[in-house]
Amino acid sequence: MQTHAARLGIIGGSGLYQMEGLTDIDEVNVQTPFGAPSDAITLGRLDDTPVAFLPRHGRGHRLNPTEVPVRANIYALKSLGVEWIISVSAVGSLRERLAPLDLVVPDQIFDRTKSRVNTFFEEGIVAHVSFAEPYCPHLSGLLWDAASGIEGVTSHRGGTYVCIEGPVFSTKAESRVYREWGCDIIGMTALPEAKLAREAELCYATVACVTDYDVWHESEEPVTVDMVVANLAHNIANAKRIVRTVASRLPIDRSHVTCACDSALANAIQTERAMISAPVRERYRLLIGKYLEG
Repeated sequence: MQTHAARLGIIGGSGLYQMEGLTDIDEVNVQTPFGAPSDAITLGRLDDTPVAFLPRHGRGHRLNPTEVPVRANIYALKSLGVEWIISVSAVGSLRERLAPLDLVVPDQIFDRTKSRVNTFFEEGIVAHVSFAEPYCPHLSGLLWDAASGIEGVTSHRGGTYVCIEGPVFSTKAESRVYREWGCDIIGMTALPEAKLAREAELCYATVACVTDYDVWHESEEPVTVDMVVANLAHNIANAKRIVRTVASRLPIDRSHVTCACDSALANAIQTERAMISAPVRERYRLLIGKYLEG
């Protein structure tokens, strides 16, 4: 049962651990069937929009990419009423044209993770959602409009985000192969976040902050944490401006939006309804309750 309502969820990546400008602030600790989220979730209002903010790595950056409890994070946000999620992520560039300090709104993902649970559905229920278009096109469009309107900032629409396991950065050989495969930016947190958001029928999109050229770029120094943090600090303020702008432009009713994010599970559940046990039904009621009725 929802005790708090938020429409927009904001997942802050490296460098974004809090969201200034919130009013009517309340901090909640949410428990889910998948454990606790990365941290307490901050509820508030961003101008007139009720939002929920969650630092992906926890305050103080305590969780490495593989340790992030993504299922708990997405489930907790949905339980608070969230319908839209904006992810802010630090990425490396695999293209000369995508320079450090640029912003990218990607439209594709290539999965190179190895050790992460990438679905909610297990233990008696199977669902296969469509993931051909991993980012919500409507929300991505709003992010692009907001990003392209910031004077003095170079933004790019579209591109493929290759998500690696981490926490170690890529070798030069790996970086060169990703370029040959057609990938444009590289990071460690897009997955399974985007997959789980789709399974939860949430609209999900990313504003990616380019912090460095990945190690393929021979004329640049190899990427270091200090380089990432220094460049990311410049971009966080712009990312926050984008989030604020988009929050004010979200449609009141998602049924009027052309994306199919809010019905991703409509034809995805393969398990015969009679075979879904009562404990499984209860565990997944928030996600599939409307498809079990009748």
